[in-house]
Amino acid sequence: MKKSSKSEKLILEDITDAAYQVKSASKGLSVGEMIALIRNQLGMSQKVLAKLAKVPQSTISRVEGSKREPNLSTLKKILKALSCDILIVPLLVKPIEVQLRNQARCVAESHARYLQGTMSLEKQEPDKRFLEELIKEEEQALLHAHRNKLWKQ
Repeated sequence: MKKSSKSEKLILEDITDAAYQVKSASKGLSVGEMIALIRNQLGMSQKVLAKLAKVPQSTISRVEGSKREPNLSTLKKILKALSCDILIVPLLVKPIEVQLRNQARCVAESHARYLQGTMSLEKQEPDKRFLEELIKEEEQALLHAHRNKLWKQ
């Protein structure tokens, strides 16, 4: 099984930490609100920004008013006109290890339900403690196996 290297984990942690800092610093402002803030700080009208970005002024108005979520190409044009760059970073909602453990648990529980169903057909009911122990063992085995086993459908 190929595990993530220590450096890969550290890079991902650093990116996630930085992304959370940016999210916090943005104070919940939408992209449109950020564009309006920058445009206003530059003393630029929507009409001028639209001309520089080569988009209709109504697009600028809708984006700034959060009435329209701009597509990536429109966003790039607007931000380029404001001398801004764009950075898109995936922000982990849950740490990788938590996601892996949750998925291993789901797969293990699915296997246990299958076993339980098979035993029910034979008029046997497995002990709840036995099933829980089986789930824990399966979960551990999945976490130590190749990770693609966690995601097979």
